[in-house]
Amino acid sequence: MKNLLEKIKGEALAGKPATIDDCMTLAAFTSIKEDGLPFAEAEANLNAICDAANDVRKALTGDAIDTCSIVNGRSGRCTENCKWCAQAAGHHTGCMEYDFINEDEFFTSLERFTSRGVKRLSIVCSGRKVPMKDLRRFCGLYRRAREKSGIQFCASMGLLNREELQALYDAGIRRYHCNIETSATYFPELCTSHTRQDKLRTIRLAREVGMEVCSGGIIGMGETLRQRLEMTEEAREAGAVSIPVNLLNPIAGTPLEGTPLIGEREVILTVALMRFIAPALTLRFAGGRARLSKEATARILRGGMNGALVGDMLTTVGNQMDEDFDLFQAHGFTTN
Repeated sequence: MKNLLEKIKGEALAGKPATIDDCMTLAAFTSIKEDGLPFAEAEANLNAICDAANDVRKALTGDAIDTCSIVNGRSGRCTENCKWCAQAAGHHTGCMEYDFINEDEFFTSLERFTSRGVKRLSIVCSGRKVPMKDLRRFCGLYRRAREKSGIQFCASMGLLNREELQALYDAGIRRYHCNIETSATYFPELCTSHTRQDKLRTIRLAREVGMEVCSGGIIGMGETLRQRLEMTEEAREAGAVSIPVNLLNPIAGTPLEGTPLIGEREVILTVALMRFIAPALTLRFAGGRARLSKEATARILRGGMNGALVGDMLTTVGNQMDEDFDLFQAHGFTTN
């Protein structure tokens, strides 16, 4: 394993992404199944992989952690059938439903995120897309918010066309979020109401109007490790500068409610290998991480991760921001 790890690390330090096949070969050296390696040897190999991923992260992206937060701009009543989602109208999860965020609550959240030093804030909306008549209202909200705060604003408003994306750009939005969710080979198992090509079209158009793109997905939905790495490679090839890594939070009422939780060790390995696939990009610790132990979280932060979504998620409670910032600093990250 040592020679392969040195090869992958050296190429990553030079900005060359690892191949999925090489990463899968590395992963085999961490197996502790009956036909795998003794536990101590497998653990030593996993730690070596994480240490190498951390070295790549430090060399290519530095010690500043890229923080962001989200607010739920439109909740529930979604016509799409994504199996993981609490906001799909057909899943009956009891999530909150409203068409437009309470503006007083939005500006209160904005003040809180700004005062804590969060770098980015995104309004995230349920539904296949936000229509232009409503998008104009969100653009007005963004313009007023930019007058009050120097925070950078992002948007996640579905499968928009060029005109709609241009309206956001004209309102000052410079980063668009559109998750590809999982690998192209697994996506049809999880959603049939829209396609991977629909997402890639929106990503391409967002970049064409001048925006950066944030695009990643959810792990632990029944996909393989190879498919997680395929998602990472596909996001990188689509031009993403930030790849959110969410852990599935199985929600009662969704088709995935009985999905077994992915183990901490597998999360740690996945993130480290993702760093080799996307050596210079932001890997963003996102939803679902609140269930991880402090030890696993620390290993992930010292194993390739360099970004984090802080505060509450869309329909679930997240980590406490102050605790997050203390944690980042304790593991060598700068937060401003």
